[in-house]
This record gives sequence, structure tokens and C-alpha cells, in this order.
Amino acid sequence: MISMRIFVYEHLTAMGIGREPADPMHAMYREGLAMRDALAEDLLKLAGVEVVFTEQPHDLAVIIAPETDGLLLGLAKQFASTILGPTPTAIALTSDKLALSNHWRERGIPTPATTDREPTPCEAFPVVWKPRDGCGSTATFLLNDAFDVAQAKASREVASPMILQEFVPGRAASLAFLCGPNGNVPLIPAFQRLSTDGRFKYLGGELPIPAGLAERALRLATRAIECLTGLKGYVGVDLVLGDATDGSQDFAIEINPRLTTSYVGLRAHAEFNIAEAMLQIARGAAAPEMRWKAVRVRFEPDGMVAPVDQV
Repeated sequence: MISMRIFVYEHLTAMGIGREPADPMHAMYREGLAMRDALAEDLLKLAGVEVVFTEQPHDLAVIIAPETDGLLLGLAKQFASTILGPTPTAIALTSDKLALSNHWRERGIPTPATTDREPTPCEAFPVVWKPRDGCGSTATFLLNDAFDVAQAKASREVASPMILQEFVPGRAASLAFLCGPNGNVPLIPAFQRLSTDGRFKYLGGELPIPAGLAERALRLATRAIECLTGLKGYVGVDLVLGDATDGSQDFAIEINPRLTTSYVGLRAHAEFNIAEAMLQIARGAAAPEMRWKAVRVRFEPDGMVAPVDQV
């Protein structure tokens, strides 16, 4: 007997954006498909739950969509009565990388210096130039000199507002939280694998990470998320972990107010149902016991997961 119908909406697959292999958006389409199918598979393991991918009467809606051009925000407003996700106010803040940076700096959260001006040939290189509301490292550039500035401006793919950000060296990592009225429950940190061509393309991740780095990631990500209100459901925090073992060179980079690709890696490492835990925590129930497998896994943007070694 069906007791709950959950609408899982993933924007690219719902709209068919990038479905064809030759489409420049095909990689993002596959990433969206992997997230959608992984979440749906876990939800369908729960007694009484039906999952639908098209809009129809439903009890809850999980929205997976890019923040770009206010898309995620608009969908959150459209499904405000049923959404299992952050409030529109929280999405508006976290989707705006400049506003979020200012919010964090005012509260003492270490984050790279950020401005909305365009880069010039006279920067304190290296710097990062990226969309103010971008997703998936689209139109993101590492600028090392004046030549890079000229090249980036000539090859920029989007016309949306951009931000200029201090480059901070270190290991890219992320930490997902399951958020609800009684607080934010962390999962486990993951390394992010990014391209080394100066474009920071997301290549997947690996988890778990070494204990010392995990402690630092948890400490910073918890501070970064606890100074925000209106969070609910699955929320990801992106970080850079520097060389200093005391965490003094660690920085919060951005927040994803939605399901992220790390879900496919986390679920492969978990001995519990993350979707079930998300529902419980969002309702205000106590978090279930979270046990993890003794294996390291590597996951790809298209949802492929493989064990790396034993931990």
C-alpha cells in the first residue's frame, strides 16, 4: 500500500537537456541521471514509498537542478509546499557565491577573498574567475598571468555575472549534511577530483579521506553550515584543505543547497539507507546509526563506483 508519493525532479533529465552524446551538456546530463536514479533506488527500498519523475499529486518533492540563472530557486518556490530541501531564502543566499562569501567573512568563516569586478592584467596572481551562480565548474578559470586573463575573457562561455576570487592551494574536498529542524547531521568527507587544466572540471571523488583531514573538514564545514538558516534535506559544502596540519590554511568555498554527485559514492560506502536517514532527519526524527563499510571507493560523475582498497 502506497503511503507516500515522492516526486524526484532532476532538471536536465526532465527537460532532455544534453541527452544526446554529441551535446556539450551530455556529461552534466549523465551526472544528473546518476543522482536521480541513485536517490530513487534508495527511496524505493522504503515500505510504502512510490517515486515519480513527472509532476503529479505528491507528498514530497526532491529537486535537483543547477543554481544557474535562479533555476533551482524558481523551482523551490514553485514546489514550496512540498519540497524536501532548503527554503527559497537559503537557496538564494547559497546560490550567490559573492553573497555567501560576504556572509561567511562577516561571521569569521575562512573563505577566499571574493569580489564582483573583472580581472585585470595587474592581479595578485593566481586568481579564480567564475560565474557568481555557476554549477559544475562551468566557465571557471584559473588565471596565472595577464595572458590567462585575455584568454579567459575571449573564451568565456556564459554571459552571466562573474566573480573574482583569491586562489587558495590545497586538496579539494566536500562534506554532505542531512539537515532538519533539530540540526545538521554530517555524513563523511570526500576528496574531489578536479581537472588540472585550469578549468576545475569535476571528475568525481574518493572516500573516505584520512582521519586528520576528515576532522579538519568536519570542523570547518560544520562552522560554514551552522551560520545559515533554512537548510533542509541533503546539502553539500565544498572545501579546500591546505598543507597546514592545524587547519589554518583550510577554506570554505561554496555550498550546494541540493543533492550532489557525492551521494553516489556515499551510498556505496554506507551500511544504511541515506535516503531514509534524510527523510527522518528532515521530519525532525533522531538520526539513525550511521555505519560505514571498511573500503575506500572512487566514484565518477556518471555514477560509476569502484572500490579502491581496504581501509
